[in-house]
Amino acid sequence: MSTTLKVLLQDLPQTYTLTGDADTPLTAPVVEADAELAPGGVFVARIGLSVDGHDFIPRAIEKGAAAIIGERLRADLPAFAVPYVQVEDAQQATGYLAAAYHDHPSRNLIVIGVTGTDGKTTTSTLIHRILQIASDGKAGLVSTIAAEIGSQSVDTGFHVTTPSAPQIQAFLAQMVVQGMRYAVLEMTSHGLAQGRLNGVDVDAAVLTNLTHEHMDYHKTFENYRAAKGRMFAMLGTSYRKPKQSKISVINADDANAAYFEAMSRPHPPTASLKGEEASLLDGGEATGADGVVLYGMEAVADVRGTDIVHHPGYTQFVVHWDKRSALFHLPLVGRFNVYNALAAIAVTRALNLQIEVIQRGLLQVTGIPGRLERIDSGQDYIALVDFAHTPNALDKALSAARTLTTGRVICVFGCAGLRDRDKRRMMPEIATRLADFSVFTAEDPRTEALDEILQTMADAAMAVGGVEGQTFSRVRDRGQALYEACQRAEAGDVVIACGKGHEQSMAFGKTEYLWDDRDALRAAINGTPLKTLPTAE
Repeated sequence: MSTTLKVLLQDLPQTYTLTGDADTPLTAPVVEADAELAPGGVFVARIGLSVDGHDFIPRAIEKGAAAIIGERLRADLPAFAVPYVQVEDAQQATGYLAAAYHDHPSRNLIVIGVTGTDGKTTTSTLIHRILQIASDGKAGLVSTIAAEIGSQSVDTGFHVTTPSAPQIQAFLAQMVVQGMRYAVLEMTSHGLAQGRLNGVDVDAAVLTNLTHEHMDYHKTFENYRAAKGRMFAMLGTSYRKPKQSKISVINADDANAAYFEAMSRPHPPTASLKGEEASLLDGGEATGADGVVLYGMEAVADVRGTDIVHHPGYTQFVVHWDKRSALFHLPLVGRFNVYNALAAIAVTRALNLQIEVIQRGLLQVTGIPGRLERIDSGQDYIALVDFAHTPNALDKALSAARTLTTGRVICVFGCAGLRDRDKRRMMPEIATRLADFSVFTAEDPRTEALDEILQTMADAAMAVGGVEGQTFSRVRDRGQALYEACQRAEAGDVVIACGKGHEQSMAFGKTEYLWDDRDALRAAINGTPLKTLPTAE
């Protein structure tokens, strides 16, 4: 594919200064890492927390960069012959530039964005499966787990939720080439705040819920909420496709529902916001969503779930909409998954899909990697792996585990290093309340002292009545922790490993060690703790 620098700059919504020829041909994509640069491509240099991308411009030139985008003055950089574009914010510019290089692929797709604290991956997967049936396989998905494009499944990397802006646009471009009609994108607060979704034309925005998370990055709940709200503001500022309405789908039972409704309406009320919360939201001639659809089980909603019946391997419930109702069967357990299903039903109904198609789609989602995933090695107790790494998700996962048994619930989890410290108090408190026994262990300690993290967790548990040795224990090695949990389990109990889910690595220091909770739990069930981490004896 080829284009010109002028084309890339046409839709850039920030001021810039160009030094060089705007008609310079570009024959390779926009990239943020010089290692990914192909000759004829564009290198975006930005100032990071620990690395300044401008230092890599000479290397990018050597590799054949046709143009450079950066934030520093041209006069302050070494001499080079290719065009240079100085922008206000290179990170925010990258998505728009990458979209333009690929000829704005999202304009040729019906794009459904899904955000929220918990349930994003499950909801995205449910929506994707319904759309797959409705379109005869012409629906793509980019989630925490992978990018699904036709028959191709692409891993998005370690600890990655929203891929980089160039990756997102490349995935969308592949979907267009393969004749996809729909694209479902899981959108995280980091991805939205950092502009990784810039240049994506969103047609339907879905909110699962909003609870405490990522305070290490966003600093305040208001900033976190605003980052999520950015997806809804994008409905009014993105390209309007012929005959395609812009739809906002919101959990009416969430305490922040009114805020997201406001973000969906014409002219987002940024004037009433301050600081980072205001700066995260695009201004301009916003037109808002064409329609807002509320779903829920408690509050007044357009799509409402009632009569929930929990079974060991599935959940049954009734959905009401437009003075109609229908019975649904979902091969997933837990009340929280009913919310995820209601979100999927609400958005696909708003896209005018038939209820029979939606019912069939939900029936086909029998499990999602790392989401209450069962590990069966012939043991007489239930073993589960779940991605629950937030207070709300842990609460919901343990509550769901409780519905599966009349025995005990034994959970194993940790709290990540260099991340939200409040969770180290909140999550042990929840586990003390909802589990019969908890094993506190390593979960990506990174460069923090693991023993200090575990001490904080133990203190939090004891503050609400936990007793070490009776209701919880500390085991530094996660493989050993899972083994000891399984050794405690009796017939009919549930052992649930929380926090890692589908992830394939564990971070100690600055090193990623290969790790999969599913493999480790399977080994523990079979009587041998997995000993691949540096904490293993």
